[in-house]
Formats: sequence, structure tokens, C-alpha cells
Amino acid sequence: MHGSLRHDSAHKHVTGSAEYIDDIPEPAGLIHGALGLSDRAHAEIVSMDLSEVEATHGVIWVMTGKDVPGENDVSSGGRHDEPLLAEKLVQFHGQPIFAVFAETREIARHAARKAKITYKDLPHFTDIDASLENGEPLVTPGMVLQRGDADVEMDVAPRRLTGTMRIGGQEHFYLEGHIAMAVPGEDDEVTVWSSTQHPSEIQHIVSHILQVPSNAVTVQVRRMGGGFGGKETQGNQFAALCAIAAKKLKRAVKIRPDRDEDMVATGKRHDFRVDYELGFDDEGRIHAVDATYAARCGFSSDLSGPVTDRALFHADSSYFYPHVKLSSKPLKTHTVSNTAFRGFGGPQGMLGAERFIEEIAYAVGKDPLDIRKLNFYGETGSGRTTTPYHQEVEDNIIARVVEELETSSDYRARREAIVAFNRTSPILRKGIALTPVKFGISFTMTAFNQAGALVHVYNDGSIHLNHGGTEMGQGLYTKVAQVIADTFQVDISRVKITATTTGKVPNTSATAASSGTDLNGMAALDAARQIKERLIKFAAEKWNVTEQDIAFLPNRIRIGAEEIAFNDLVRQAYFARVQLSAAGFYKTPKIHWDRAAGRGTPFYYFAYGASCSEVTIDTLTGEYMMERTDILHDVGKSLNPAIDIGQIEGGFVQGMGWLTTEELWWDGKGRLRTHAPSTYKIPLASDRPKIFNVKLAEWSENAEPTIGRSKAVGEPPFMLANSVLEALSMAVASVADYKVCPRLDAPATPERVLMAVERLKKV
Repeated sequence: MHGSLRHDSAHKHVTGSAEYIDDIPEPAGLIHGALGLSDRAHAEIVSMDLSEVEATHGVIWVMTGKDVPGENDVSSGGRHDEPLLAEKLVQFHGQPIFAVFAETREIARHAARKAKITYKDLPHFTDIDASLENGEPLVTPGMVLQRGDADVEMDVAPRRLTGTMRIGGQEHFYLEGHIAMAVPGEDDEVTVWSSTQHPSEIQHIVSHILQVPSNAVTVQVRRMGGGFGGKETQGNQFAALCAIAAKKLKRAVKIRPDRDEDMVATGKRHDFRVDYELGFDDEGRIHAVDATYAARCGFSSDLSGPVTDRALFHADSSYFYPHVKLSSKPLKTHTVSNTAFRGFGGPQGMLGAERFIEEIAYAVGKDPLDIRKLNFYGETGSGRTTTPYHQEVEDNIIARVVEELETSSDYRARREAIVAFNRTSPILRKGIALTPVKFGISFTMTAFNQAGALVHVYNDGSIHLNHGGTEMGQGLYTKVAQVIADTFQVDISRVKITATTTGKVPNTSATAASSGTDLNGMAALDAARQIKERLIKFAAEKWNVTEQDIAFLPNRIRIGAEEIAFNDLVRQAYFARVQLSAAGFYKTPKIHWDRAAGRGTPFYYFAYGASCSEVTIDTLTGEYMMERTDILHDVGKSLNPAIDIGQIEGGFVQGMGWLTTEELWWDGKGRLRTHAPSTYKIPLASDRPKIFNVKLAEWSENAEPTIGRSKAVGEPPFMLANSVLEALSMAVASVADYKVCPRLDAPATPERVLMAVERLKKV
């Protein structure tokens, strides 16, 4: 089960032979769709003249909200607040109002621009501050977590301070944008190919929008060219539009928006404003925290409730708050509805906590790492293990992870050298920071923590595997195939991983919350064990030995004193009418959550990690270089170290982009102006740290009986990038001789770094 095997599709990714939806041979008579988008942020639709659109040569049908057979709604949270196509009210610039279906993609896109729409403009607000000033409308109720008495302790704490931090959003920028294709079947049936992390939700949305039962809708996903959370709910509208058109026109339909339309019309990571008050002592030990996390959610709820919940769950980072009150405000704005993004609110919550530590460190004149270590959660029995949501931290290894990285990265000596360098360097300044990660693993919606799998062993000894998880490049298929190969002790080449489909495994959860391997790996193991037990029972009876006398060896089975090839045993079992197929199932134990009370055990376990980053900034321009990053990360007992290290490296660089170069910007009319690669800057290969050392904490083993005692690796590494912002902050702080906290907001673009430098020069 454990071993560095290459990603099953790696060679296909490199050679370009991996098949994505746009590569599937097009069915005869395929129709292409395009969206007609609003050009107002908030307005009533007074009239809509689509006659020129319809008259365009090659246009087959123009669809509006009135043409939706069922309810005109594709919301995922059950709040019925997200129309497939806006009918009377437009709530963000770029909201889909109609869809054009034509013989070619070019015709459809060209025709969509010919609509004549008359609007009555309404007041709009597009950011957190404006939403707070306009009565704080919420897209979904917020949450409060509290323990102890933060108000009283704040008053008696030796020292206290208040502040505000702004944390930017992020565009997913997958290589493969959103796309869907629907092929009509007989009666009420339709098959949908969708680039989605949540096939069961697409099935549910399509069935409810077509007014047919779920059994009429089959959703297929072989792979996505990246997901990062953006394909958990945002694929709904494209799949629904394709399905409606396919059933009406009785032809296959495909929609693939171009990059600009994709970025304008689909949701992003939530940006946050964190307002905080801290009580602490002269040593730097935290006494009380009172913080409010306001988020720009967009015009509808989407996943903003659970995203802002998870931000509160991670507002403690790795630190024990003796007295704490945390509140969330999921604010409505007239912008695209924001959605899931790797970390799902956790990065925003955790980054706020690092600001708290940094504030205290500058206030008491100490190295921020010392303040971090002083405030870490303690061992069981220390009285410092209860989170703000009243879960006990029972698997705490953060102190050891940080200690080991501090030593291996030579943090102390390098920090001293950097302080000395900054004293003598007039223009270039360096910074270094070492930050921890503690990330809770599980869906906070308890019902989602379940998975199914289907395993067939064919009578030639080959194995067919299907499960509810989706592959977006993260290596899930490979890891689950390793589980099957290990259970039967056969070569992994025997295991065929087939496309995720709602027709084989029903009622699946999204591949999200870092739980893809945890859930689907255990479900696959359950299925494989059932077949293995039947084979053992059959062999014991046929060879007249006890079941203890049977052992699975590489590609063969020892039965008493005899050995037989795996293929041969399977063939004999088939002729003896032994069932060689099984459906497996798994549900995560122990977890429960009472949101109203703010109490429970929402997480099965925690994944830990730490990173140390060094940067150099130019105080004249604000530009900077990533000099070096050292990472030590905990993945438990790794199923596949090569894939896990790839996830850690990729997560870190993506997180680094979020905190440095990636900036979303809306203008006064509510238009997203950073809607293309020309205006939105993700990290390049050359932006990665010049020296990049990544190691797994090989001594770690999950205390919980997860698959192979491994730990999740999808989201936790993203937050390792917090060390980059903290290092930039230290470099800026040197301008004022480290006397004040720079309060550097994210993303720390060169402009923002330069403004912080100029501000500190005046201190």
C-alpha cells in the first residue's frame, strides 16, 4: 500500500494524450452553447430583445430563465437563491441572463453579444466595507464560537491591542476551465460529462431542473484539469444548461466558456476582513481573543456558510486561546458568488492567527517564533488542549514538527545573520519566518463523510475499480488503486481505474475537504476485503486447510504447503460460483457537530506541518525574491511519498501566489477587471523559492485507523505559504528597526510592500 508510484496519468499529462471533456470525439450533430452575460452589477431587467441573437445564421435556440422545465435554481445549499439564468433581477456584473445554442462555438459566442437589454439600475456594493455600511446583509446566518469569558479576561489582561487585517480572494485558474457536454437518451434519460468535483450534485441539480428522477441522469467524470474547490458547485450551471438544451433539441450539447467568461461568471476564494482584539501578558502569552471574520460572499450563499465556519475552526491555527470569542459574517455583495477553494476558509482563519502572533511579538519585542512556541496547544493533560469549538486536540505533534524544522533549516543562525544584513544594507532587506500548520480533516457537514466503491475481479485475474472520488491531478486514483493492489498483493498494473460515474457508485460526496483518499480508500478496502475473504474461504474448503494456512503473496497465494498463481485461484473460484464483485462502504467514525451550540468534534484528526521561508525585498520598488523555503510536513504514514511531496510543493506555491501576486480587483461599476492572464498573475515556475527543501515527517503515523495510517494531504500544505507573508513582513519591519508590526495585508503585492515600507519610514 505504501510506495512511490507515479501518477497513473502522468505520462498522458506530459504527452498531451490525457483525455479531457473537450478531447472526447464530438457526437454527430453536436450543438455548442454560449452565455449571455449582464453588464450591470445590480439592476432590474426592464426588457430583453433577443431577436438579433435568434436571427443570427447558425443559431438553433436561445434559452432564457422562462425555458427552465423545473425550478430556475442551481444553488447547492438548498437556499434557492441562485437562478440558472437571471429573469427579472441582475445581481452581479457578468451574471448569465440567457444562453445561445448554435452550430459552432464561434457562432454562439458572436450571437450572444447581439442582445439588446434595457436595465433599471439599482444601488450596488461590491466589497466588505460597503456591505458593512449598507446594513450588513448576510447570504446565510453567521456562527459564533466561544469558550471562557473573552470580555472579562480582555479587561484584566496585562496588555491588549486591536487591529484589522484584510485578506484577499483568489481565482482558481485551472488549466481546464469549466465545461460540460450532455447527450440525450431515450425517455427521460440524459448523460452528462462534467468537469466537476461533485458528480452527485450535478446529478441532483440536473434532475431537479429537468423534473426527472435522479436515476434518469448519469454523470461521468474521468479527470479534471484542476479543480481546487472551484468545481465543487460552480459546474452546476453549465451542466444544467447543456442538459436542458440536449433534451429539448434532441442533440448532444457542449458548453465551454472562454477564460475571460469563466473568470467573470464563476466564484472565487472569499476575501476576508478580520477585526480583532487581543489580551496578552508581557511574556507574550495569549489570555483572550475576540475576533470577527467578515467575508465577501457575493450575491448568493453557495458554500459561504461552511467556508466561513471553517475559517472560525482555524482561527486558532496551532495556538491555545484560554478565553475566546470568534464570530463570522458571511456578507452579501453584488459580485459573483464566491465558493470553495483549497483550504475552504481555513487559510483565511489561520492567516489571521499568524497576524495575532506577529502583533504580540512586536509589542513585547520578541522573535515571533518564540511567541508561537509559547502559545502552542499542549500535550493531553496540560489543560491547553481545548479548541474554541470544544474539541480536544489529542494528536498534537506541532511542537516536534516545528522543533525539527527549526533545527534543519538553521533558523536561529539565519535570522541573526539577516538582522545583521539589514543593519548594513540601505536598499535590500531580508526577512525570515517559520510558521506552523494544524488543519482539521473531515467535512464539517457530518453526512458528507461517507463513500462507496465498487470492485470487480474478472476471471482472468484483472481488477476493475470504481469509487465516488474524482481525479483532478492530485493522484487520488493512483492511491486508491494502490490500496486494492496491496490488499490482493498483485501488481498495480492489474488494477483498472475507471471514470467516476453516478451510475456505479451512488450518493457520493464531493472530492473535497482533503478527504478523497481517506474516504474512498477505506470504501475500496472494504470492497476488496469482502472478495478476499470469499477467496480465502473457497481455498480453505477446496484444499481442506484452515483459513490461517492461507497467505496472499506477490501475485500468488500460499495454501498450506502449496502455492498457486492469483489468476488460477480466481479462475477456479469463478467456476465454483464464488462472487467476485463487491460494493464497499465507509463512514468516518467519532465525528459530530452542533452548529447552533458551537460545540462538537467536527474533525476526525489534524494534519500538521511547518515551513520556514526567507525573502529579499527592494525597498525602492517593493519587489521581492523568494530565496529559500524549508518544509516539514506530516502526512502520517504516506501511501505514496512521491505524490504527497508533489501535493505539498504545489499547495505551497499556490498558497504563495494567493499571498503575493494574485489580486482580484473590481472597479466602481462592479466589473471584475482582473479577468484574464494579462491582468491576473499566478506564480510562474521561476517564482518558486530558489532553494526549496521539502521533507515528510516520516516518523509520524496517524493515531486514528485511517487507510494505511496515512493523513490527508490536499489542503493542509496550502497554508505552509503563511511563512512567506510573515517573512515579507519581517523584511518590511526592518525599516523601522522592528519596533512596530507592519500590518502587511494580503496579497502582499510589490505595490503593497512598497506602501508598507513608506509607511514605516515615517514611524
